[in-house]
Amino acid sequence: MDNVVNLICMLRIFTWHIHGTYLYYLSLGEYEIYIPVKEDKEEGYYGRGETFPFGKNVIEIPVKEVKNYEFDCILFQTNKNYLKDQYEILTEEQRKLPRIYLEHDPPTKDPTEQLHIMRDPEVLMVHVTYFNKLMWNNDGCEVKVIEHGAPDKKIKYTGTIEKGIVVINHLHQRGRKTGADIFKKASGHIPLDLIGMGTFEYGGLGEVLHPQMASFISQYRFFFNPIRYTSFGLAVCEAMMVGMPVVALATTEYSAVISNGVSGIIHTDVDYLIEKMNLLLQNKALAVSLGEKGRRVARKKFDIERFTNEWKLTFEMVINKTKKITNDKKENSVC
Repeated sequence: MDNVVNLICMLRIFTWHIHGTYLYYLSLGEYEIYIPVKEDKEEGYYGRGETFPFGKNVIEIPVKEVKNYEFDCILFQTNKNYLKDQYEILTEEQRKLPRIYLEHDPPTKDPTEQLHIMRDPEVLMVHVTYFNKLMWNNDGCEVKVIEHGAPDKKIKYTGTIEKGIVVINHLHQRGRKTGADIFKKASGHIPLDLIGMGTFEYGGLGEVLHPQMASFISQYRFFFNPIRYTSFGLAVCEAMMVGMPVVALATTEYSAVISNGVSGIIHTDVDYLIEKMNLLLQNKALAVSLGEKGRRVARKKFDIERFTNEWKLTFEMVINKTKKITNDKKENSVC
């Protein structure tokens, strides 16, 4: 059967190293992931790096050798990948392979009208949240949502540190979008620690590497996410998996995942969130209860096997569809 993928060998997926945590979780699936590497380690060309415990199925390719490899599918993750990188490092034949554009973020220039730069009907658009799909103008494209996945690392929430923890890279440089002003206001009333790249200069604790993240944050009483406009953060998934109570703005995908007062605390009133964070500091039993219910939600919604299986099926679907289109074109040309 020509239109059926041969599953004896693992699928060979080519992509760029863009979001390390996402790439690591994606790599837990049954396929091989090939990533280009440059000596100067520019964006997308870091290679495996030393932060994540990638398995043998994540394979580095020196950028000059990419054209000599055979792949089954190309996975774009940024505008640069799609508009520039593919033309610089892939052959013309490789650029005709089955292709997927993975969009990690909601639109930034205009929340409702922005047309996505990728409008090729032969490329599948994958969004990481239904909110992102809702907001992007994906006119003319086939669109699919694959929600986040995160492994249960079997780390137990303790909540012994009577503070909240905030995990945002470069918070102060990114301003209102990531809630720098909200963090400032809340930290005037609530003891909060801030971690992430570019935070040490502003009184934060600096970067905590991903392998230590879950055990580090699990000691804090609650996880606070002040971001106004974003996708659903993987750090929040991990906090919920640990059993931490999450306090967040009821915006973007958060309102569809967390039930206020049941599996976490969400609201658009920052004063309300400050009041509830104070309550969590005073009432550890409440924090434990909210965190455990949030953990149940996360285990079901962000199950890592569901995530990797969904990606595998998506790769297979795109590959089979492209093969069928190619075969149909050949048959029509013969006629």
